[in-house]
Amino acid sequence: MKKFLKAAALAAIATTTAISMTTQASAFNIESQDPGIYFAKEKRVRVAALLDLQRPTRQTRVSTRTLVADPTNKPAGHITVISKDHALYLSLGGGKAMRYEIGVGRPGFKWSGSVRIGRMAKWPNWTPPPAMLKRRPDLPKFMKGGVDNPLGARALYLYKGSKDSMFRIHGTTEPETIGRDVSSGCIRMLNNDVADLYSRVKVGARVTVL
Repeated sequence: MKKFLKAAALAAIATTTAISMTTQASAFNIESQDPGIYFAKEKRVRVAALLDLQRPTRQTRVSTRTLVADPTNKPAGHITVISKDHALYLSLGGGKAMRYEIGVGRPGFKWSGSVRIGRMAKWPNWTPPPAMLKRRPDLPKFMKGGVDNPLGARALYLYKGSKDSMFRIHGTTEPETIGRDVSSGCIRMLNNDVADLYSRVKVGARVTVL
């Protein structure tokens, strides 16, 4: 009888631990920078696949993306930025588009035109261009990619022909600037949104800025 009670108690503890592990893991989401570390029978269980984007405390708005009727009539894979609406559309085909809210250039730094994605980078390094350093001598000349880097989680480098335009579609460490005219000409997105866009496009994709 004692053996039976002991076995039942151990089974109950194991069940409780499993339920606790499941609850914690489901609560943990891909917005976290660090993997969750849980313990079962004194062995670490790492949720390593959840490493990617910023901590929720650093970026409280998760995403702005919405599937909508495509207002651009562009072919699938084309990106259209409508600056006055603070909106970026990725045409998906079939009359649909993914819409994201963005931050755009402040007065004096707005621009328009047709460019293409020349390269793409995850957690990119940042080297401010000379003109920006002249305006802001307090900026570092180089910053390694990471959660504190102004380019955020992803960057799409915009080229005019074979020449780098020096403008980017990129993430941000300042989510409160989305929906505003704030940048030096780059298009800002929430880190989750730019990571989603990054996963849907390829180098060479056309971008129209209006």
